[in-house]
Amino acid sequence: MSANDFAALDRAGLNLQAVFDLDALPDELAADLRRRFDPAGRYRQLILLGHAGRTLWTAVQAASLASADPIDDFSVATATAWFAERCPGRAWRIVYPGDAPVGLQALGKLAGWHHPTPFMIGIQPGWGTWYAYRLAMLADSDLVPTRPLRHAPPCASCAGRPCVAACPADALAGEGFALERCIAYRRRDDSRCKATCVARLACPVGTEHRYDEAQLRHTYAISLRAIEEYCADPGPGAPRPVHRAAKAPGA
Repeated sequence: MSANDFAALDRAGLNLQAVFDLDALPDELAADLRRRFDPAGRYRQLILLGHAGRTLWTAVQAASLASADPIDDFSVATATAWFAERCPGRAWRIVYPGDAPVGLQALGKLAGWHHPTPFMIGIQPGWGTWYAYRLAMLADSDLVPTRPLRHAPPCASCAGRPCVAACPADALAGEGFALERCIAYRRRDDSRCKATCVARLACPVGTEHRYDEAQLRHTYAISLRAIEEYCADPGPGAPRPVHRAAKAPGA
């Protein structure tokens, strides 16, 4: 096994890293990845990268990329350069970001990154909800598989549930998350959630890592655009567009 050295990723803000042996993943998840992305059985491992806090956004801004998706493009460039240095000559394939859905939350749970919240964004102690999945790569590598993070789910000990009371769409008031209420409210002209999530801001966990206003506007503009594209009438027989930002839990 090759020693893991994630220092370059940490410096770039891709400070959440998990390495899985494909054969050690749950059978259904491994089989789905093989079927859709690796029918020839070329790859041995899956590398999952994420960001937590504001470091990645700072690095992306400093890079000044002329790109419609600067965070994705920066993450891909950084991750592939890191992989080429750490695992020279080894084959790889990026499966996220991409056009095909990937079970990011399932992988996040296996990595110990993800605990559910009432507003459907993953949470972890320390960082709170201010993290996101940035890249998933299949690779013919022999890195050391990482151990999952072990900690109690923060929402289990949150008696006040301020996120529920704060949601202006009342999307959290019922037994589960009312996605249709959330979407309808975000699309309103007077919505307070066009460029943010009021419920998310009310969460008391990890507030010191909250994104700045520019990052919030960037992130939620992408998700709102994906919602508008999805809700648009594509016409008889035409498939609805699926934007990759709409498939990524967390942001």
